Amino acid sequence: MIGSLTLDQLRVLVAIEDAGSFSAAGRRLRRVQSAISHTVQALEEAQGLLLFDRSSRTPRFTEAGRALVTQARQVLRQAEVFERTAQAIAAGLEPELPIAIDSFVPTQPVIRSLAGLQSQYPDLAVTLYTEGMGSAERRVRDGSATLGLCALLPSMAQELQATPLTQITMVPVVAPSHPLASEPRGITRDILAEHVQLILTDPQQRPGPSFSVVSTRLWRFVDISRRLEFLLAGFGWGTMPRHLVQEHLDAGSLLALDIDDPGLMPPAIGLFAVHDRQRPLGMGARWLLQDLQRQAWLGADAPPIPSAPVLSVLPCRTALAAPTPAPAQDRPT
Repeated sequence: MIGSLTLDQLRVLVAIEDAGSFSAAGRRLRRVQSAISHTVQALEEAQGLLLFDRSSRTPRFTEAGRALVTQARQVLRQAEVFERTAQAIAAGLEPELPIAIDSFVPTQPVIRSLAGLQSQYPDLAVTLYTEGMGSAERRVRDGSATLGLCALLPSMAQELQATPLTQITMVPVVAPSHPLASEPRGITRDILAEHVQLILTDPQQRPGPSFSVVSTRLWRFVDISRRLEFLLAGFGWGTMPRHLVQEHLDAGSLLALDIDDPGLMPPAIGLFAVHDRQRPLGMGARWLLQDLQRQAWLGADAPPIPSAPVLSVLPCRTALAAPTPAPAQDRPT
């Protein structure tokens, strides 16, 4: 019967197995042997099972006893977790920490910080959401995520607090098989505009402004990994975080475009940790935020980035007609 079961009975059962006998368990628990025997007898009567074979001088576990002592260990471990979690929550630790991460965020710095968080708060449950553009901000705003790691777009909601983490270097790339790779003359902005540009988009946003979109021919992607596959296949050109394409640049499966016009598209985008100003962060989120700020990310501690094959792109002073407003908010990354 569950109602008569106590954690103390389970501790006694485990102590007997660990110590090897009733008397040794009594010494370990600082109890007389008769108290150990009484506890075991009460447990057997409550469960309607013989847990020990008493036919010999030293009682031995029955098959049922061996099975239940294993279960007893699991229950005691869960009870310890329960107590630690309750104490931590009472001290200000959130019971769960949901985090939304934009798909272009470097993985290794996040892993290092989460490893530290796990060491600091081993019982804290963490949920990670990695989705397309706009999802991190949206999850923070609707309360399904406490922290979001994302770029700070012009449309970022005012109720969000943004903490700068690093700058992500962006590089426009194209596959060697793409026509831009064999363009015999200097590639101008007008020439770029003639080719399909692969961009990230948020399908859940209302029609809004497009950021650094050069071409009037756009292919929109929600998944940055899928977009990379299409870039490698030569479907178009687009800007990518350098840390995601450096291996392909080194191998020659992608080529970097040298765009001389600094106003055409930003060479880097800011990475921020965002949270709702109206929802105070718990202990776990505060610890993680501080550790993320201490991370090296892709800064001075990172190895130097090797040079990549470069295609020349010359700026064109001719104004380019603005593309037709997209049905979703777009990003050139």
